[in-house]
Amino acid sequence: MKLTVLVDNNTLIDRYFLGEPGVSYLIEDGSKQILFDVGYSNAFIINAQKLNLNLLQSDFIVLSHGHLDHTWGLDPLLKTYFEAKIGSITYKEPVLIAHPAIFETKSADELKEIGCTISQSKLDRHFSVELKMKPFWLTDKLVFLGEIERTNDFENKEPVGVAHSGGGTQPDYLLDDTALAYKGKNGLTIITGCSHSGVCNIIEYAKKVCKEDAVIDVIGGFHLMKPSQKQLSGTLEYFQKLQSNELHACHCVDLDSKIALSKVANLKEVGVGLSLSYK
Repeated sequence: MKLTVLVDNNTLIDRYFLGEPGVSYLIEDGSKQILFDVGYSNAFIINAQKLNLNLLQSDFIVLSHGHLDHTWGLDPLLKTYFEAKIGSITYKEPVLIAHPAIFETKSADELKEIGCTISQSKLDRHFSVELKMKPFWLTDKLVFLGEIERTNDFENKEPVGVAHSGGGTQPDYLLDDTALAYKGKNGLTIITGCSHSGVCNIIEYAKKVCKEDAVIDVIGGFHLMKPSQKQLSGTLEYFQKLQSNELHACHCVDLDSKIALSKVANLKEVGVGLSLSYK
């Protein structure tokens, strides 16, 4: 499997890509191409062009959760497919995979909408949309984890705003937050968006789904932005025991948390343009 970072808060030094607070990865596994998250803007499209990567050949578009920094790039992506169609440019018709709660309206404080702004009915006109709560294998080795089991006592204890559904509102604990897991020759690689459901919860659930305990790498956001002492301590203890080969913590991980993680794990730099390969 090959993973290329199309969007992150940072870019690689001496490479002229666009960065933004968001996530988008292009994943290639055998003959299948998967676009995981689409960031906040059209930055992922511009960066893909600079990297000579053709997003129009994606078999799947996978969304980690419904927040703006992972879904608002859908609008420029739809325009890209629309322009390809009217320009007679060859493209695949991708299947969009996400949790059933992905399209809930989400708000926080004075921000009236921080969720996905394109409805399922609109997307259905362009892509085949499949909403899944249970694990779904995209390839023989790469799985969409679906709704994450939340088993520890130190993560996902504070809601992020509120979710609006069924005519009511409730604290938003991001039930739609999910991730991917790649079962390689030597163990698992976990690919996250923000890890609102808890990065340690995600890893444990990936182990269960894949029936594999060894973890090679975890790449993505760990939702460690001024975390509580309980969350940070629990996370550090977990990763110290995990003994993964590497960690690629990015996006929603603050500097203090990265420094702390670097003391218990082999923390690596991440930025737009980074390409990683796993067997």
